[in-house]
Amino acid sequence: MAPALPRRALLQAALLATAAPAMAYSATGRAAAATVPAPSAWTLRPFELKDVRLGQGVFATKRQLMLDHGRGYDVNRLLQVFRANAGLSTGGAVAPGGWEGLDGEANGNLRGHYTGHFLTMLSQAYASTGDQVYADRIRTMVGALTDVRAALREDPVVLGVTGRFGTAQENVRGSYQYVDLPNTVLSGASAITLSAWVKPTHDANWTRIFDFGDNNTRYLYLAARNGSGVPRFAITTNGPGGEQGLNGTAALPLNQWSHLAVTISGSTGTLHVNGTAVATNTSMTLDPAALGTLANNWLGRSNFSTDPVFAGAFDEFNVWSRALTAAEITALQGDRASESPAGRGDLASYDFSETTGGTFTDASGRGLTATLRRTWGAPSHAGFLAAYPETQFIALESMTSGDYTKVWAPYYTAHKILKGLLDAHLATDDDRALDLASGMCDWMHSRLSKLPDATLQRMWGIFSSGEFGGIVETIVDLHSITGKAEHLALAKLFDLDKLIDACAANTDTLDGLHANQHIPIFTGYVRLYDATGETRYLTAAKNFWGMVVPHRMYGIGGTSTAEFWKARGVVAGTISDTNAETCCAYNLLKLSRMLFFHDQDPKYMDYYERALYNQVLGSKQDKADAEKPLVTYFIGLKPGHVRDYTPKQGTTCCEGTGMESATKYQDSVYFRKADGSALYVNLYSPSTLTWSEKGVTVTQTTDYPREQGSTLTIGGGSAAFELKLRVPSWATSGFKVTVNGRAVGGTPNPGSYFTISRTWRGGDTVRVAMPFRLRVEKTPDDPSLQTLFYGPVNLVGRNTSTSYLQAGLYANAALSGDLLPSLTPVSGKPLHYTLGGTEFAPFSEGTEDPTHAYVRRSEPKVVFGTTDSGVANPARSDGTTLLDEIWAGAPFGNKGSLVTRVRATVDSWVSAGLLSRADGQKVVTTAQNAKYVS
Repeated sequence: MAPALPRRALLQAALLATAAPAMAYSATGRAAAATVPAPSAWTLRPFELKDVRLGQGVFATKRQLMLDHGRGYDVNRLLQVFRANAGLSTGGAVAPGGWEGLDGEANGNLRGHYTGHFLTMLSQAYASTGDQVYADRIRTMVGALTDVRAALREDPVVLGVTGRFGTAQENVRGSYQYVDLPNTVLSGASAITLSAWVKPTHDANWTRIFDFGDNNTRYLYLAARNGSGVPRFAITTNGPGGEQGLNGTAALPLNQWSHLAVTISGSTGTLHVNGTAVATNTSMTLDPAALGTLANNWLGRSNFSTDPVFAGAFDEFNVWSRALTAAEITALQGDRASESPAGRGDLASYDFSETTGGTFTDASGRGLTATLRRTWGAPSHAGFLAAYPETQFIALESMTSGDYTKVWAPYYTAHKILKGLLDAHLATDDDRALDLASGMCDWMHSRLSKLPDATLQRMWGIFSSGEFGGIVETIVDLHSITGKAEHLALAKLFDLDKLIDACAANTDTLDGLHANQHIPIFTGYVRLYDATGETRYLTAAKNFWGMVVPHRMYGIGGTSTAEFWKARGVVAGTISDTNAETCCAYNLLKLSRMLFFHDQDPKYMDYYERALYNQVLGSKQDKADAEKPLVTYFIGLKPGHVRDYTPKQGTTCCEGTGMESATKYQDSVYFRKADGSALYVNLYSPSTLTWSEKGVTVTQTTDYPREQGSTLTIGGGSAAFELKLRVPSWATSGFKVTVNGRAVGGTPNPGSYFTISRTWRGGDTVRVAMPFRLRVEKTPDDPSLQTLFYGPVNLVGRNTSTSYLQAGLYANAALSGDLLPSLTPVSGKPLHYTLGGTEFAPFSEGTEDPTHAYVRRSEPKVVFGTTDSGVANPARSDGTTLLDEIWAGAPFGNKGSLVTRVRATVDSWVSAGLLSRADGQKVVTTAQNAKYVS
């Protein structure tokens, strides 16, 4: 449904509303509020990471790998792209590469996102462990980002480095900086020499040492590399087709000083490299006089807008109104021009010896002061912070379709940076981080609030370019701290009405949408409900969740194929090498958690366990690596797929969310009711909760899921509260609870919470036992394609075959309906089994084995208790077999109950003409004579 008032009116109302002070500071200078206040709409409250300590187990082991990565990775590498963008020294740091660098996918248009993820990971690591090393790294990064924002707000300044003779000017790659010379620099000379010392640091073609022209028709330039990788000089009055040129013979070496000089006299032009003439053209008809006065006279920038900016250093640049002799050019190799026979250039002479400011003095006597500039013009607007200019944000506003090579989700990247800064503030109380985050939102509001609604709707509906991730959630969180009305108004500017309205009406329009572009949107909309009370946000989010789970969900909890959704209920038909983008599971977990705060429907935590214990754990490789976090992007579910833990070119979105997941495994183990009257135990995981408001601790001791249960021990003083234990929906074989050794009355139902209400005292012990059973989950569009679960554990086959494995599971099924007896345990390897010669293991194990997440169910013969009846297993037209229908009646209290079920089912199939009377009798006799596991 549409909002009650037009958005513009709502925004104006929000801005006029009474707001809390922008920021409250204590006398110490620390922000007074270092937590995100829990919304009054939440009937449950989470605990902070510091309140829940992980015990030894699979989660702690996986987390330690990520903690070590966070401790050891050089954060200056992450800061490189930010410092470069601001024209600051990068200290020789090398950008991480991949998506977090200029050479990655789509020209590095997403750079900066990974740094935000890393800040969040460090913040969670510090909150969880209290290890000061993480806080120190956070403060280093926040300090650097503070310097970056300040530099972006000013004109560029000189970055002095060691030059060929003294000090040189460096243009860091990614700074988009160049030197602008006055338009009289060539002075209409008919004879000329242009001479420069350069040290290129990157091998991009067509970067200019100098380019003097009006446009891409009239110009002269010297490129450090042409299309063949060698220096090229050209002059033209008729564009590229009319160029008169000189080409070098070898590439300029990187990170070394090279001298280049071009002379024109009469019809002869000559290119010199390091004192040697490497090219001569005796048929030239053009000289600077033919070009006249030119508008653009640049060092390091091209008149062709798509050419890259020169990356490297300039030492001397001189222009003479004559052609120097070969001897004079040779002499320039060993001395400054001022100390050589040629002397300084009489048209222009720059030493680049400046160490401050943003201008360069001309020593030719003509007073042609040069200015350091950025290609994107004036300083950034107040609050702006990114690893690239504002240009992507500007370009998005006029786009009508996505093109990530030009604009790749700038507001998505802004979200990662914003979230990292907010998390840094919450973890360390660093006011600089809060100021940076608040400034970013001020800047976004100043930009987006000026755009018409139609423009915003178009932007947010564009694939990839308009993606904005979970920015709404983070903005609302920030607003709860700053109290700025502009921040809440900003959050509402990300409303995508067609999506909200469709989901609020429970109309499924997800087919063809990019999955991870849309999942985190709804976590933000839930937070907007918290802040505004507008029910359409919450209704839309709940309905959206139900469109994905289970209708577009794989057994491991993931969703999407090649990043997109297909039609509702199509699962088998989407299985490929590019299923289950890991970010999708990360964001579905966040949404499930958020919805559970409002509505304690156990289905949300059932899903949470499924995705956390399977896809999320399995997405992290069980291996240490200082360079990479080793997290999957896609998880292919195609037979024989091998997980790739170093996906694409690296530093992807999924590696970013993977770092976050691995440092917050404990965030949903326990919740408490808003009034403190109940404690929810959502997950069974070795951990210790410190519930300070109650003065108690709760310690879970378990090896779950290797252990089929858990023990909870109360510590501290006494406290009255309800203990709510989640009964998993798969726990159909029983769920038994004792307190201090005595059984607790009541009937725990699968897919619910079992409540124990009492006054708890230190030493009280709660024992939970929940026997696992092997079951299958069928894909909705092909029931014969199934995945195996043992309790919460998804079991996958390890086999190099690229065809679906055939699996029969009824041969030794237990009276309880448990299919596990048909598998053989592997000695010494918990939760490992063999079936048909193939080993099955937990999906959560981060190995590089070829896996089979789905198998083709095949029960060709009617077999009971390993006894073959000799009768083929018949099937109905919908694929349901005789054995399916018999075992659907499990559990059976005894053998007699099973035989009764067999006889009734056989009679029905014989009557329907699906089974002969003789074969039916054989089936019944076999069932009577077989021996079963109870």
